[in-house]
Amino acid sequence: MTMMIPAASSVNTLTAANLEELFEQAQQQDELIFQPTELEMRTNLPKKLGDGGDRVIDLRGGLTIHLRSTRLWQTTKVVQQHGPVFPLTAKFYLSGSSRVQTPGISEIEPDYEEVAGCNYLYCLPDLTEIEEWPANELTQVVMIYANIDYFRSFNLPCEAWPKPLQELVQAKSTERFHRSLGATTPAMHQLLQQILHCPYQGLTQHLYLESKALELLVLQFAHGSEDDLSSKQTLFRAEDVELLHRAKEILIQHAAEPPLLVELARQVGLNDRKLKQGFRHLFGTTVFGYLQDYRMQQAKQLLHDSDLTIASVAATVGYKNPEAFSTAFRRKFAVSPKVYQLSQHG
Repeated sequence: MTMMIPAASSVNTLTAANLEELFEQAQQQDELIFQPTELEMRTNLPKKLGDGGDRVIDLRGGLTIHLRSTRLWQTTKVVQQHGPVFPLTAKFYLSGSSRVQTPGISEIEPDYEEVAGCNYLYCLPDLTEIEEWPANELTQVVMIYANIDYFRSFNLPCEAWPKPLQELVQAKSTERFHRSLGATTPAMHQLLQQILHCPYQGLTQHLYLESKALELLVLQFAHGSEDDLSSKQTLFRAEDVELLHRAKEILIQHAAEPPLLVELARQVGLNDRKLKQGFRHLFGTTVFGYLQDYRMQQAKQLLHDSDLTIASVAATVGYKNPEAFSTAFRRKFAVSPKVYQLSQHG
């Protein structure tokens, strides 16, 4: 049976209290919201909000894996207040995106975006966060939470810790940071798929998932050390952030025939150097990388929702050569566009 998706309208703004009330109402209407099992907690979205939900798997010593796969009917902002205790969080966006605002916090960029194909490392205690997800976009995210005590249990000297963990481990619990680590590497992607498709049950499942979560953290720490995570990031004014978001919208609107980099910079009033730096800083990828990922996500949606030929899909997303499109699609999703389309309509 096909579920009818309500048309997106204005932005739906919710607080933590609003969300709790919606979940309670859904339960009272006999919706299956909470599905606890011996090894994890599954939480389904109320039908009023969207489709899909979350899986939370608690492992040893304060290590947790959080898997999210959702599609919202309406563009939604969630306003939440983070408490003084916040875990180190590794976040991997497989599809979808979100825009995050952290007003009034000097250490954190006040307005940034997390996008598909990129990964992030952060600790954000004692602040108000406003996160916005677009309507009718499949959001797939893997998050790993690690309590600071988990790292202290290793009893290593401060200098042995990767930055910026050093400040956190030294009991500076209010230390805040958010780092974009750029594109998710093939090695990370393989580990993420292993987590999503864990073949084991019981104790073996927990051991397997714990090992994969730790491997992901190792890869993030190693990558972060190469980029010197402790170095101060280039600061962008609020006006620059707005111009960068405008440039992103222009790319999306003209994805099939995008402007040249210098032309895009001219249209929004930035020089090309700041445009390139800004995309890496705000969206975790290059201008071309952002466009490429958007095209691939659009192509995937077209292959899922229509019976268009591969050549038609390629042309729609801006590829004149279907073979080049197929190569790019296979590189992104590890499957050919034809095989993906057949799997969705089989």
